[in-house]
Amino acid sequence: MNSNLVLIGMPGSGKSTVGVILAKRTARDFVDTDLLIQAAQKRTLQAIVDTDGYAALRAIEERILLGLGVQNHVIATGGSAVYSGPAMSHLKKDGLAVFLDVDLALLESRIQDYSTRGLAKRPDQSLSELFDERFGLYSRYADITIKCTGAMRQEDVCARIIAETGRFNPTHPI
Repeated sequence: MNSNLVLIGMPGSGKSTVGVILAKRTARDFVDTDLLIQAAQKRTLQAIVDTDGYAALRAIEERILLGLGVQNHVIATGGSAVYSGPAMSHLKKDGLAVFLDVDLALLESRIQDYSTRGLAKRPDQSLSELFDERFGLYSRYADITIKCTGAMRQEDVCARIIAETGRFNPTHPI
């Protein structure tokens, strides 16, 4: 049985916010891997990108994810977690990957200033290009895709996730 729910998606898709609510509704603990990175590095994601570059942030993220050994958790990953095949395989050993699929326009409306988000992207890469690049990766690793529209509340997203997870564990629904 998959005991973890692993949330993947773009920055601004609601992984951290939905994750907290989902953990409460499913009696799981919650972990936000961006916070684990910041605690381990004693600096913000943006400071890591500014000082060491986006590739360093991705490498640090991979190490943190590979070292994560939890059960019965909701895990909110960083948006770039899907760049690491080994990390995603590790997370999916005891977890279902749930892609919070939010369209670009909604992401842009939710987050005005991506320059402070600590995005693991090339300096010359636009948000639209990053979105296009990552969409295929999110889709590839997702066991469940939740199409999140602007009209959906976080509670609605959680309800959809809970309903969809029943397909994977029919005798032990989440």
